[in-house]
Amino acid sequence: MRIAVTGSTGLIGSALVRSLLADGHEVVRLVRHRSRTGPRPDGSTAIGWNPLLGEVERDGLAGVQAVVHLAGAGVGDHRWTDSYKREIRESRVYGTETLAVALAELKEPPQVLVSASAVGWYGQTGDRVIDEDSPAGDDFLAEVCREWEDAARPAERAGIRVVHPRTGLVLSAAGGAGARLFPLFRLGLGGRLGSGRQYWSFISLHDEVAALRFLIDHDDLSGAFNLTAPNPVTNAELTTALGRALRRPTPFPVPEAVLKAVLGELAIEVVGSHRVVPRRLLDAGFRFTHPDVYSAVLAAM
Repeated sequence: MRIAVTGSTGLIGSALVRSLLADGHEVVRLVRHRSRTGPRPDGSTAIGWNPLLGEVERDGLAGVQAVVHLAGAGVGDHRWTDSYKREIRESRVYGTETLAVALAELKEPPQVLVSASAVGWYGQTGDRVIDEDSPAGDDFLAEVCREWEDAARPAERAGIRVVHPRTGLVLSAAGGAGARLFPLFRLGLGGRLGSGRQYWSFISLHDEVAALRFLIDHDDLSGAFNLTAPNPVTNAELTTALGRALRRPTPFPVPEAVLKAVLGELAIEVVGSHRVVPRRLLDAGFRFTHPDVYSAVLAAM
């Protein structure tokens, strides 16, 4: 297949592109810097786009059969100032709208758009088990996720199959939250965050990529799918798994007050709870390689 990918240099995007190329697919990367367009050493091709200005190099999308849209400012990359919260929202909503409109206007649109979302869609849900039928939340990230998913509607109206993978915490030492957690735990400086009772719905990077490809390949699947392992755990349980895998003690809990002082509003997500399960993915026949937290942590190392 000829598959276009945005966010192709991020943690998930990089792993997805490697997987697609290894299996002989043709990959078109959408990049924001014109100097980086053209053929890549890995065999992919890069075309330009500017999501905030509504610009896409549409000729480069000719013949694309599937699009995976992963681009967006990192939620945990900076303290949540008003300006960064605006960047989080705009990078997702404007980027998705730009891409959806461009795809809808192609002479031969792709069969599927897999447009990223997140478990933040549900808001803070405590210890209740949440699946795709659960209602949306009402906090900042929930509002962003709703707008993010809604922005893909031009593609849906054009007859393109649209899938929204709502991803949880992707466990990998190579990037994301894992890039911050693993070094601390390796030094024996790890510990639970806040009470440790909050649920973190995780997924291994391997399973994340496999699930994205599963959603591309199955023509009968559309709408929201939770991309989380079937056995969500508390932060304390994840802390124990990290300590066990790395053979290090975990004696340094971080009080919630300290997290709020350091992270500001972002601390709400760190101490907040999402107990999300992938009901629709399991019902569709997807099987996880790392369904439990310990195997996911070992794979992340």
